[in-house]
Amino acid sequence: MRVFATPDELTKAVGDHLGYSDWHVVDQAQVDAFAEATGDRQWIHVDPERARSGPFGGTVAHGFLMLSLLPALGAEVYRVEGVRMGVNYGLDRVRFPAPLPTGSRVRAGVVLLAVEPVGGGLQVTNEVTLEREGGDKPCCVARTLARVYV
Repeated sequence: MRVFATPDELTKAVGDHLGYSDWHVVDQAQVDAFAEATGDRQWIHVDPERARSGPFGGTVAHGFLMLSLLPALGAEVYRVEGVRMGVNYGLDRVRFPAPLPTGSRVRAGVVLLAVEPVGGGLQVTNEVTLEREGGDKPCCVARTLARVYV
């Protein structure tokens, strides 16, 4: 975990690869819970028997499930001391270059792209890449926007 003692220290790191999260398993129970919470019960996500003969050879995680992992995984990569709170502000670009087979281990890598002043704090733009252990392409690449308030 990379720790920045102040928001100013974070600003000096623009352009740096900040590191990687730990590896985490995305299992069928998590995919099923996401399907239940969102109402997206497409068979490629929740029907292992049918999915075996489908295009991916088994169930795969939802793209939006992968996106929902990014804040928690990013929090394992770095933190900024001396801030009152941080909030997700949005996304600029999201791609899902490869499927994420259920049962896979994933981790997030974070590159700090920009830090800009906003009222009461900073807007932080990161490129977050979700990679599958043993995969040849990332499962998700997203430019995330967060605001940290001092």
